[in-house]
Amino acid sequence: MIDCSTGSIEPFVPDAERPWNKQRVQHLYRRMGFGADLPTIEAALAQSPGALVDSIINNALAQPLSPQPPWAFWSLSNYQNQEQAVAQIFEWRRVWMRDMLNTGFRGKLTLFWHNHFVTRLETYGCPSYFYQYHKVLQEHALGNFREFTRAVGLTPAMLVFLNGVQNTRFSPNENYARELYELFTLGADNGYTQQDIVNTARALTGYNGLSEYCAPISFVQAFFDPLPKTIFGQTGNWGYNDVVNILFQQRSAQIAHYICSKIYRYFVSPQVDEDIVAQMAATFQANNFQLVPVFRQLFKSEHFFDDNIIGVAVKSPLELLLTFTKETSYPGPSDEEIDGLLYLSAELGQDLSNPPDVAGWQGNRSWINSNTLTGRWQAVRYIDYLLYVSYPTLLVNFAKNLSNDSNDAALVSRLITDHFLSKEMQFETDYERALMVFKAEIPENYYATGQWNLNWPTAAAQVALLLDHLLRKPDFQLF
Repeated sequence: MIDCSTGSIEPFVPDAERPWNKQRVQHLYRRMGFGADLPTIEAALAQSPGALVDSIINNALAQPLSPQPPWAFWSLSNYQNQEQAVAQIFEWRRVWMRDMLNTGFRGKLTLFWHNHFVTRLETYGCPSYFYQYHKVLQEHALGNFREFTRAVGLTPAMLVFLNGVQNTRFSPNENYARELYELFTLGADNGYTQQDIVNTARALTGYNGLSEYCAPISFVQAFFDPLPKTIFGQTGNWGYNDVVNILFQQRSAQIAHYICSKIYRYFVSPQVDEDIVAQMAATFQANNFQLVPVFRQLFKSEHFFDDNIIGVAVKSPLELLLTFTKETSYPGPSDEEIDGLLYLSAELGQDLSNPPDVAGWQGNRSWINSNTLTGRWQAVRYIDYLLYVSYPTLLVNFAKNLSNDSNDAALVSRLITDHFLSKEMQFETDYERALMVFKAEIPENYYATGQWNLNWPTAAAQVALLLDHLLRKPDFQLF
């Protein structure tokens, strides 16, 4: 693939050739979150790009964590039956989904970091561990990456998933040590040796104190290896915190490049621009691994707003479903509807809280194949159908607000089309086909004489039919 993007890391300044318009605002909200409704888009257009980015990030920093549930630290003995645990897991998955819908950037980051510091709920199984892991993702999503790495490795979810709870001086387990370097900080084969892994595993021993299942996991001195270890050329009686400190001191450049490459690939383009990443990495190091300066620099850049960056990535199932929900101003949703979205996403390959393995979802083109493409159509069609059946007035009001209540069917159809696609359709004939779908079976003379308008009883069905047409367009899968 050839990277056609241009633009530097310098702040984007709109001009006649690159205007600050709805397309770029939606691009920003889709990448930094899961889209935006019309009032949010209109308010954003009144701000400068830099001020809007600062506002989105500042709002994310100010958002409180999801409220702690009563069962946040329950152990096995607190449960009367298994149904309680199942209900709590469903409850927190709904909390997570609503957080993504309602908090935008913080929610998007939590999903991103979940696919970086991967754990699988199916492996550790405890609602309390699930909550504590999710809390760390929220808490550190815009914090210091070094401290994020330090915190997530001691979550019970991670200690169970990558066998830290089984890692003792008597029987070292290298699983977490290997993934700490290969997947979480450095990247595969990037500045570490097998001996570094062996000695790191020894330094990470001792977190084995588990009184009963789902209980807190404490440090047990008797299981810690007290002998000297050599990690990245430094020898000492290293423990957990020493590993993190040495790693970030000795391999800061590799960490900065690896993490910034991953941020770029997820939030900008699957095709990495090494020059942009190098400048992001320099900012990351200069700010002692604080994440906020990197995100401010990236999302304000002219590179991010380049035309060739818009609409080049495939939406994940959650991005597909949540963005459509957000951009149609779908109310709620109810618990049952949230469960439906979770089910649909899992069927499409993205089961929230259960990535396929420690490497996570591979993303982009891996989401699309002959089986999942039709499934993606059907999933969005299901939401479209629910909107039409349960909220027909919402569809009509959406079209009215978008078009200033126009009775020009061609204008209404074009505005709806452009609202849901990242870029304008390539050919005018594509708009003409969309218009034919939108006009449905209403005789042409009603349009020609201006009698038709969005107050007609057919309007909700017409909008739903157009959405059904658009969701099968290849561009609908991109953002």
